[in-house]
Amino acid sequence: MGLTRVQITVRNPADSARSWEGPFLVDTGAVDSLIPRERLEQIGLRPEGNRTYELADGRQVEMDITVARLEFMGDVIGATVVIGEEGAEPLLGVTALESMGIEIDPLNQRLRKLPSIRLKAAGRVLDAGSWRLPGT
Repeated sequence: MGLTRVQITVRNPADSARSWEGPFLVDTGAVDSLIPRERLEQIGLRPEGNRTYELADGRQVEMDITVARLEFMGDVIGATVVIGEEGAEPLLGVTALESMGIEIDPLNQRLRKLPSIRLKAAGRVLDAGSWRLPGT
């Protein structure tokens, strides 16, 4: 199985004229997306907090996060992004993919937009604006 990359425009939500565009590696093993610190700083984004993340080797590290506007495949989302080290490869995590209703086709190394985005969680249904378990 090969690697899948997608071109993404990252915007500052407070000033949409400030943006950066680049290739992102699609990483379905990552929850959040990661963007190098220097790219975020050049569009005026700074840390807004931090979270503890588990790396592929099992280590846990505390990393800065911020919120950015991600634009790709004709859609826009607001996303939590991890502020990566200088020179880090940008990663597109599964949360951004799911928020846009996109699935990965690893055989053809492409992303495919689903006809609709799931609003219900497995085993739950939406009932008059509140969540409830089926049969309750």
